[in-house]
Amino acid sequence: MFSFSNKNQATGEVEQRQLDETNIPAHVAIIMDGNGRWAQQRHLPRIAGHKQGMNTVKTVAKAASHLGVKVLTLYAFSTENWKRPTAEVNYLMKLPVDFFGTFVPDLIKNNIRVKVMGYTNQLPAATQQAVKDAVADTAHCTGMVLNFALNYGGRAEIVTAVQALAQQVQAGKLDPTAIDDAAIDRQLMTHDLGDLRNPDLLIRTSGEERLSNFMLWQVAYSEFVFMQQHWPDFDQTALEEAIYEYQQRHRRFGGLTPEPEKN
Repeated sequence: MFSFSNKNQATGEVEQRQLDETNIPAHVAIIMDGNGRWAQQRHLPRIAGHKQGMNTVKTVAKAASHLGVKVLTLYAFSTENWKRPTAEVNYLMKLPVDFFGTFVPDLIKNNIRVKVMGYTNQLPAATQQAVKDAVADTAHCTGMVLNFALNYGGRAEIVTAVQALAQQVQAGKLDPTAIDDAAIDRQLMTHDLGDLRNPDLLIRTSGEERLSNFMLWQVAYSEFVFMQQHWPDFDQTALEEAIYEYQQRHRRFGGLTPEPEKN
C-alpha cells in the first residue's frame, strides 16, 4: 500500500491515508491550469508561472510512474492557446525545447516513454524537432507513457477523425453502416494507446470545473477530480490525494453493478 499524509481542511489535523495499489488508475489525464494566476499572486510575469509549471511536470511524471500509472496525459497547449499574447505564446513554444533538453535523461532513467498528440506540424521548427527527438530518444522505454497534448483540441480531433472516415466512404473502402465507436477510436490521436486510450481519471487544477476542449470523446466515462491548487503548486501529495478520491468512487460505465463490500 502507498501511504501519504493529508491535511484535513476542516480540522487542520494531518491524517494518514493509504492508496490501494490494486486500484491505481491506468490512465491519468491532467488539465494543467493556473500557471498565470500562480505568478500573478506572487507579482511575477505569467511566464514565471509557466517555468515553474514545467518543473511540476517533472515532479508529477516521476511520481505517477512510481505509483504505477501506465499513461499520464498532460494538456500542454491547446489549439485555442494561440489567441494568447504573442510573447507568451513564443515562450510556451520554447518550453518543450528546454524541458526535453534537460529532462530526457531522467525520463530514460525512469523508463518513461514520450508520446505527443496534436497538430505538431503547425508548431515552430525548433519545437517540432525537440518533440521528435524526445519521442525517438525514449522509444525504447517500456514503462509509463508520458503523453503530451500539444497544439491539441478535442473538437478538432473529432473533426479530423470524421473527415478521415468520410474519405474512406467516398473511396468505397468503408460502408457507412460499419462506422461505430471502434471505427472512430481508430482515427483518434490516442488510438496507438490501445486499451489505455481512455483516461480513468481526469484531474483539473486551479479550481476550474470545465473540460476546455480536452479529450472530449475519450473522457466519456472518466472520473473527474477538481483540485484547488494552481498547477505550479501541484506535487506528489496532490496527485496521491486525487487518486485517493478516485478510489472512493464506484465506476459503473452507465450500468448497474453491485457496490463493493466495505470492511
